[in-house]
Amino acid sequence: MKTDKKPLGGKIISIANQKGGVGKTTTAINLAASLAVLEYRTLLIDADPQANSSSGIGFEPKNIKLGLYECLVQDINPKDVILSTDIPYLHLMASNIDLVGAEIELLEMPNRERLLEGVLRPLRNEYDFIIIDCSPSLGLITTNALVASDSIIIPVQCEYFALEGLGKLLNTIKIVQGHLNRNLEIEGILLTMYDGRLRLCNQVVDDVKTHFQDIVFETIIQRTTKLSEAPSFGVPVLFHAADSRGSMNYLNLANEILEKNGYIKPVQQDINPEFTTS
Repeated sequence: MKTDKKPLGGKIISIANQKGGVGKTTTAINLAASLAVLEYRTLLIDADPQANSSSGIGFEPKNIKLGLYECLVQDINPKDVILSTDIPYLHLMASNIDLVGAEIELLEMPNRERLLEGVLRPLRNEYDFIIIDCSPSLGLITTNALVASDSIIIPVQCEYFALEGLGKLLNTIKIVQGHLNRNLEIEGILLTMYDGRLRLCNQVVDDVKTHFQDIVFETIIQRTTKLSEAPSFGVPVLFHAADSRGSMNYLNLANEILEKNGYIKPVQQDINPEFTTS
């Protein structure tokens, strides 16, 4: 059952970090699925040519005929490319390898940084949340995502080089805020791939919280086999292993975002990483 909720008019959140392997796509898929399970109308946008968000919820990228590329480059109506998923309340705007060419083709277009903003404008009232999975770069497609978004979630892996490149991303965000989207906010920094048995992971958590304080999510995404397995089945972890740590982590993240944005706070489920094995 969904809780009483405050309409957001379709909040758009980008998941971005130019550093690869930090859990962007995992977060995009599982956060979108968690919001949908809580009965919030959610659109997941795959803005990465690798199309892992598309395949991660059961769509074969090579079979995608219309997606984000066609909306940006060919001015196709976005409502004509949105796909229904097997998850109630969750829709997908898919991607495929054609999106690689968009970076070059957009260079010649007027208002090239605002094309995605135009694509999403007619969709805002159709959804409670629009989640954008960005590619591991700070190119024109990612810039479009930031310009179109209300906020950004920055996944940061709990490893030695966790803060590497984060300064560059924060600088890019400031540039976008200053010149293209003054309303862009940082929704939060999300610590991912946490293993409480490792001293280094705990040190990274302490360092990130010391440096960034209030913009770090309380929820930490733990490293778990079930979370890694789920994409190979073409489903979010909630539908692969509902009682796993990964499922609980992403439900908690969804709840934290709902609370931050003025929704009634659902009951959180705490998972102790030292005593949970699934």
